[in-house]
Amino acid sequence: MTSTDTALGANRRKASALASGLSAEILGRAARDAFVKLDPRKLVGNPVIFATEIVAILATLSAIVAVATGTAAGFAIQIALWLWATVLFANLAESVAEGRGKAAADALRATRVTTKAKLIVDPVRGTIVPTPAHELGVGEIVLVEAGDVIPADGEIIEGVASVNEAAITGESAPVIRESGGDRSAVTGGTTVVSDWIKVRITAEAGQTFLDRMIAMVEGAQRRKTPNEIALAVLLAGLTLVFLIAVVSLLGLGAYSGVKLDPMVLGALFVTLIPTTIGGLLSAVGIAGMDRLLKVNVLATSGRAVEAAGDVDTLLLDKTGTITFGNRMAVEVIPAPGVRPERALEAALMASLGDETPEGRSIVELARGQGVAAEAPAGAELIAFSATTRQSGLTAGDRSWRKGAVDAVLRSLDLSAEQVPAEVTAAVDRIARSGGTPLAVSENGALIGVIHLKDVVKPGVKERFADLRRMGLRTVMITGDNPVTAAAIASEAGVDDFLAEATPEDKLRLIREEQAKGRLVAMCGDGANDAPALAQSDVGVAMQTGAQAAREAGNMVDLDSDPTKVIEIVEVGKQMLITRGALTTFSIANDVAKYFAIIPAMFVVGLPALGALNIMGLHSPQSAILSAVIFNAIIIVLLIPLALRGVRYRAIGAANLLSRNLLIYGLGGLIAPFIGIKLIDMVVSALGLA
Repeated sequence: MTSTDTALGANRRKASALASGLSAEILGRAARDAFVKLDPRKLVGNPVIFATEIVAILATLSAIVAVATGTAAGFAIQIALWLWATVLFANLAESVAEGRGKAAADALRATRVTTKAKLIVDPVRGTIVPTPAHELGVGEIVLVEAGDVIPADGEIIEGVASVNEAAITGESAPVIRESGGDRSAVTGGTTVVSDWIKVRITAEAGQTFLDRMIAMVEGAQRRKTPNEIALAVLLAGLTLVFLIAVVSLLGLGAYSGVKLDPMVLGALFVTLIPTTIGGLLSAVGIAGMDRLLKVNVLATSGRAVEAAGDVDTLLLDKTGTITFGNRMAVEVIPAPGVRPERALEAALMASLGDETPEGRSIVELARGQGVAAEAPAGAELIAFSATTRQSGLTAGDRSWRKGAVDAVLRSLDLSAEQVPAEVTAAVDRIARSGGTPLAVSENGALIGVIHLKDVVKPGVKERFADLRRMGLRTVMITGDNPVTAAAIASEAGVDDFLAEATPEDKLRLIREEQAKGRLVAMCGDGANDAPALAQSDVGVAMQTGAQAAREAGNMVDLDSDPTKVIEIVEVGKQMLITRGALTTFSIANDVAKYFAIIPAMFVVGLPALGALNIMGLHSPQSAILSAVIFNAIIIVLLIPLALRGVRYRAIGAANLLSRNLLIYGLGGLIAPFIGIKLIDMVVSALGLA
């Protein structure tokens, strides 16, 4: 491994570490950003904290007036300082969440290298011109050899190579990238370890996958989710209600003969509005995206993370997702009356234009058994098409085709009754064993059947059982025939399957599920998965997949592990539960603050209200100051919970609600009584009020 590879891997690991924890670097940056966010223009989107800042400004002016007039200003100064602390702590929560992403983005930027690309300017003569990577345009073709850094995102059009993708995935083990199929996409900044490839550039400078990855990690593209917006509207409504309630206390005070200090009213207003969830709301959403990064998944939007928590149906592409996807030809079974050598030769000829791994494996099988036919001069190679589901070769009046059995039989105009029983039996045997049968034809006649074997990834069945316990319905999508699909579905443990699926079938299934009010997640890696990934509420594309799939999805799994969707769903549910738990805690807090401040405000004019001083607070001033201090400190204490999230357990919605009400509802009710009383004791002992 080269020094560049080592540096790329180190930076990628640093990015992952920064995203998963708190460091002095993150906290230092967050502290600075917290002060920058004091700008009212930055806070106006958070009505609760914006209102708190307005009250803090008024309290500061009141303290300044008290100092200027020579009146006792100690209490006013303390209230003003703690109100500013409340705003700063709320900003700190958001900044810490953002800071983890920004620090990880800085580390990822260090993985970008400036390199000279080998631009092919004359494909016929093979003329190469060294060109800076940032000057490459979409559609240009470059040669990348062993030891070279791939200059930009692209698709391999020729060759096969081992590529070190440590800059993207953090894993130093190289992977195979080759032309054709769903493993042809390469990413700028990764390194070719062996062999060579020709790459057609697909991304403009500054718009590579690594650039988008940095932007995603940094949070620059994050927008509030619908639930976040709805909750913000609710919090704004509660803020307005409490504002009206607090202002009305002026009339109550005048009626009862109690002159209320505006400073005290401001303190009451801030402590009653839901500042806890107001200060932590944004941090919860940002932390959800960061937690995905921790498991090596990039989310392009908070909406996708949130939707993952409510997913009802999960669609998974079979090849490369549930199975390894490298289906290998193991035998060619001749039709009755056809010599085995002729069947092998027909399979070989039909596969010469097929650049997929399956096509190459057929060529290798035939040549490994001594068949070495070549395409005749002037022959037309027919590449595999998702529409015809066939590939082949045409040379003059001779033609060879191979593909899905039903597609080949349809092209030969053969009904099921006209197919030889031996061929039908071979197709059934292959399908029932979990393999994939392909039919081969020569000059319009059925020649035989190719047996492709695919392997279900280990641990998939157990993970799907976990998804079922979460309430998710899993559906496998494949282009295979129904018998093959049923065998793989049974082995993998999915709930249902869609066989012989075209891109249109996938779209139709997703839309049908969505029409029933269900949220749909789709995992895929192929270019033909792109429409379905785009239509899905949560589209998880595999990093090893085609460029089109990565562009269409709203999440990218850097490990290319389809079972990772379990962690994605858990993170989504965790974000929703955390937001609900903190909202419950925040609103429950108000009850205790009410008992702390209201008696203190009116006890002089209405001594009977002293009975409500159930906490036995030292004095009206200490009660008010203690409530304000608790209101500020509780935000800081809950930042770790907002970042870590409330642990999700698959226990059902009703049990989950009961659990949250018991822990965070009751906890939010009790904690302020204890916290305010302890702070009151300290404040009184120090003579601060």
